[in-house]
Amino acid sequence: MLNENNIIENFIDGQYQAPVNNNYLDNIEPATGLVYGQIPNSDIADVEQAVAAAELALPAWQALALEQRADYLIAIAQEIENQLESLALAEATDNGKPVSLARMVDIPRAASNFKFFAHACSQFASESHAIAHTAINYTLRQPVGIVGCISPWNLPLYLFTWKIAPALAAGNCVIAKPSEITPKTAAMLGAICLKVGLPKGVLNILHGTGASVGAAICNHPKIKAISFTGGSATGAAIATQLAPKFKKLSLELGGKNPALIFDDCHFESTVEEVFRASFANQGQICLCASRLYIQRGIYEKFKNALVTKAQALVPQDPLLNETKMGAIVSKAHLEKVLGYIDLAKKEGGTILAGGEQVLLPGRCKQGYFLQPTIIEGLSNDASCNQQEIFGPVITLQLFDTDEQALALANESQYGLAATIWTQNINRAHQLAEQINTGIVWINCWLLRDLRTPFGGMNHSGVGREGGLEAMRFFTEPKNVCIKYS
Repeated sequence: MLNENNIIENFIDGQYQAPVNNNYLDNIEPATGLVYGQIPNSDIADVEQAVAAAELALPAWQALALEQRADYLIAIAQEIENQLESLALAEATDNGKPVSLARMVDIPRAASNFKFFAHACSQFASESHAIAHTAINYTLRQPVGIVGCISPWNLPLYLFTWKIAPALAAGNCVIAKPSEITPKTAAMLGAICLKVGLPKGVLNILHGTGASVGAAICNHPKIKAISFTGGSATGAAIATQLAPKFKKLSLELGGKNPALIFDDCHFESTVEEVFRASFANQGQICLCASRLYIQRGIYEKFKNALVTKAQALVPQDPLLNETKMGAIVSKAHLEKVLGYIDLAKKEGGTILAGGEQVLLPGRCKQGYFLQPTIIEGLSNDASCNQQEIFGPVITLQLFDTDEQALALANESQYGLAATIWTQNINRAHQLAEQINTGIVWINCWLLRDLRTPFGGMNHSGVGREGGLEAMRFFTEPKNVCIKYS
């Protein structure tokens, strides 16, 4: 998995191996800006090996009793929990997030994904439909076969397993690609599968860029479904390529998520939760609130409270237990976020807090750190209100009426998530029905139940994941009709 020189290998057919082309990419620690290892830059040759392994493993895995399949998933979950500290440290090193966040959220939720779908596969029932006095129809839900799972860098193991667990639970074999920016915990998952005895070839993990190996996974004729989480532009390219191939496709893409904050909200708790929703994981969560619409009556007070909190949140070395804000994931991404801040200034925005790169002493002196940034004074059609920044940057605008808040929120090409902060339950229900997002949180954020559908509208994606939606995606329905004799 990881040799003495910190070189990661692919996991194919139950063993670690170098890429066929022997090409590697540098793995850079965001907190230091330094290379600390290498990963394969795999290509079609590695995909062919993984597909061949999956083909051999598929018949036995599909035929395995549900209880036995579930036992493997439970064992993987337990081993993730056993390795909590080492996985959390790897995630923080690789991604730049605070180790405390990885310890409390990322790694436990990765384990929960396997636990949940271990139970879900035994509860996944099909339907029957009677034609009176004539026949009975019943539906079989059968595995798709070999599927591709491609996950992003922001919640590496959490979102990697979010796809892999239901795919395996449904009886598929998986070719999985983590982000080349954050490969370490995905590579460690292979060792966990070996330890619990997962049959070889059932899960294969390939590393590399989207252009070199991601595209090869998507276009391989024997890979029948693709579940992708990432940027909207990449999702659009995948959809364009795969449409003529008639593959099943699930796309969880970008977000530009509004928060509607009303005068009657519980002020102190709303400030705390909205601030968390804005800057958790350095704002690098597709569900983060980035457009804050605040009712006029509390606008100044709420703005000042956010600015005070932002000025007090100082980025630190993510490996320190006390760190609340870590590093931006890469130099390129830091430059992208700083570019949007400069653009906001040109478009007439006022920087109320942050806006500058932070230079830390010691081992992190070359790291990619950015102050939490708050901007006001932009029009709703400004670039920073319409394009996904995916960093610790939020914009503030005021509104007067419910109708105005709704119109501002819906003025977006995205439609992933929204939060509504009010004690008027009628208003909350009405706005939740009318807002154009796939997820709406009322007086909370990131409160997740794995049984619920997850996904967005418009440029935020196609399809839904989570619960029965995931099990449906990774299976093909087949109707069987029996006529009475």
